Amino acid sequence: MRYSRVLVDAIGFELAPNVVSSVSLEERLAPIYRRLGLQPGQLEAFTGIRERRWWDAGFALSQGASAAALKALEGTGVRPADLGALVYAGVCRENFEPATACAVAERVGVGGSAAVYDLSNACLGVLNGMIEVANRIELGQLRAGLVVSCESAREINELAIDRMLQSPHIDSFKDSMATLTGGSGAVAVLLTDGSFGPGGHRLLGGALRAAPEHHRICRWGVDPVPDGLAHGGQVVAGAGRPPLAGDGGRPRHALMTEVMRTDAVAVLKNGVVLGRRTWEDFLRELGWRPQDVDKVICHQVGLVHQREILAAFGVPPSKDFTTFEHLGNIGTVSLPLTAALAAERGHLSAGDRVGLLGIGSGLNCLMLGLSW
Repeated sequence: MRYSRVLVDAIGFELAPNVVSSVSLEERLAPIYRRLGLQPGQLEAFTGIRERRWWDAGFALSQGASAAALKALEGTGVRPADLGALVYAGVCRENFEPATACAVAERVGVGGSAAVYDLSNACLGVLNGMIEVANRIELGQLRAGLVVSCESAREINELAIDRMLQSPHIDSFKDSMATLTGGSGAVAVLLTDGSFGPGGHRLLGGALRAAPEHHRICRWGVDPVPDGLAHGGQVVAGAGRPPLAGDGGRPRHALMTEVMRTDAVAVLKNGVVLGRRTWEDFLRELGWRPQDVDKVICHQVGLVHQREILAAFGVPPSKDFTTFEHLGNIGTVSLPLTAALAAERGHLSAGDRVGLLGIGSGLNCLMLGLSW
């Protein structure tokens, strides 16, 4: 895919207020650590994540996404009425229907003839949303569009910790390690055709690949509540997540619980293979050589993933910028938020050829090239 008239004008973001250290999570897991003979410090040692952030309990996802959206619009010359599309691309959503994008659009002041809808593709959601808006701009269907997301890790982490304490087995611990890396935050990416004034970063194009045969190795969804838990009153959680449709007239939210299970080894192994193939396509599509890429921003999974991906691509760590150490993995929010922070802190400079290197469970990989 190639683009000739699309700019990334701005990236706005909102950080969640509550800092949660890896040490504090391990303190809550002390009984299972003792039972399994694990030493404190394993979580940070395995992931490189010292802390992450959570929203306040009950925080509205549309509130976070709207705050990021308004920040993205500030100082750009783009008004809410100028937006031809608002796409909400988070994994976490407020309802099955209506689209969370509708709540964000109301808060921001978007309406009329604008396309307002949700898009979901695991951690690639925002990058996929950028392609949706970029295609519309390239076709001349609109002048500007916003892609927004807000992710919340508090609820799924609370459930995972409770589940591990009630089932203190090594398999449960391994399946939940990736869940404990999750952070919270919000982001908004503003794309335009360049007609609103100077500035912006040119979106040049990109490449994508899919390996759906690996869709089982990372799953966030709902499972039946085990009998013991059902009688104890623990049911599906998920502030910002809807109850499920009924079975035989009974609400399923009384029978199901939210779960996230990840085979981290398989995700890393197969993700690197898929990433390497996508990287080759990406360079070919843009006519770049590896040494032509000045900077990269990767999805923020953790330390081991970063090292393996960069080594597979032949990219030196000095070209990368990371936030996972202090923000954890914020799903769809991680990559664009990290790009915004990299720009704020001088890692990205005008004229840099930048690769946004995304990967998500499924497995799917999408890489976008920009002239910063």
